[in-house]
Amino acid sequence: MVITIAVLLISLLLFGVPIFVALNLAVFVVMVIFTDMSPMIMIQKAFAGVDKFALMSMPFFIFAANVMVVGGLSDRILKFTRSIVGRVSGGLAYTTEVSCMVFGALSGSSPATVIAMGKVLYPEMVRQKYPEGFSLGLITSSGSVALLIPPSITMIIYATATGVSVGELFMAGVGAGLVYGFATLIYIYIYSRRHKLPVDGKSTMREILIATKDAAWSLMVPIIILGGIYLGIMTPTEAAGVSAVYAIFVGMFVYKELSISKLIEISKDSAVTCAQVLVLVAAAQAFGWFLTVAKVPQTLSASLLANIDSAWVFLVIINVILLIVGMFMEGIAAIIILGPLFYPIALNLGIDPVHLGIIMVANLAIGNFTPPFGLNLFVATGITGMKMSRLVPAVMVYVFVNIIALLLITYIPEISLFLPNLAYN
Repeated sequence: MVITIAVLLISLLLFGVPIFVALNLAVFVVMVIFTDMSPMIMIQKAFAGVDKFALMSMPFFIFAANVMVVGGLSDRILKFTRSIVGRVSGGLAYTTEVSCMVFGALSGSSPATVIAMGKVLYPEMVRQKYPEGFSLGLITSSGSVALLIPPSITMIIYATATGVSVGELFMAGVGAGLVYGFATLIYIYIYSRRHKLPVDGKSTMREILIATKDAAWSLMVPIIILGGIYLGIMTPTEAAGVSAVYAIFVGMFVYKELSISKLIEISKDSAVTCAQVLVLVAAAQAFGWFLTVAKVPQTLSASLLANIDSAWVFLVIINVILLIVGMFMEGIAAIIILGPLFYPIALNLGIDPVHLGIIMVANLAIGNFTPPFGLNLFVATGITGMKMSRLVPAVMVYVFVNIIALLLITYIPEISLFLPNLAYN
């Protein structure tokens, strides 16, 4: 039965069937052939999968991120970071990474970050004659940090799949996201010194102060989200709602770039995005339930624990599996399918479930721009107009750079757990 469902799922995915259809169809066929259970149970489990409190924050974060892009908040963050780091060699490259780290704290979406930052920064890199491979790889990879910098949609999905606290995951993502981002900044520093990248114009103190003042309203968003959760004033869901209302207020009444008609369009786009994610969540929850009924997690856990007694070895296996899976599968689907499988094994080996979640998200962040099917690759081709054949070699050095960051995050748990331990212990 397990082999049949695995073969069915892989075959359907290889034939290009949408993931949520493949998950549902594989379960349905196996249930009809091998069990006497009613397929109606699968539908009930799918609906139950999206009826979870942790998922309530996701639509708010998606909506808030879209409001920030259209309402001018992201543009001001870009100008702010550019005014600070533009005065050094490779300043535009630093601006790209830092802006993605800040925007990641607003959007929680890797593709959205690539689109928002890449549309503005890549043409400017071309104009300043930055090396093509360096620029393409940076634009494509930098957005992946959004999966680790809270609020992260992928973390919310992991929390839903495993029952881990969203607030703890968000706090853990701060340290991990900074390490992940600084790995790229260090590479930029080394590359700019060797290749003497151009200086992006020195901003005067007056220009820096003006950019800071203009971006102050935008920079309040991550403070509201993380501050509210960290201080215990708000739950992640409440923080998401407050951030959405705040973004609307700033876009309409402070920056005055957001109109009622634009807000309606944003609402429609956000609803479509939420529906796409929730359909996938529902299908994956039904799939996960059937695996549990078939005792796949229990069997896998017993098998691994019988042969592996070291948490370090287990983490190596997780990293290898997820790096490969990330090449072919979108992060949310991978989290929902694999999270419940890895979770009990990690607990038995004494691995903190919050740390496990950060490791999984970091792996899938790299998968976002890893060939052949990393989502950011396809987004970047649309922004830059470059063929995939030129884009793939450009990102490989960034894959290795971020794998170094991944190893640090994996084997130094304090990077992720310092803030959660400080807040909850």
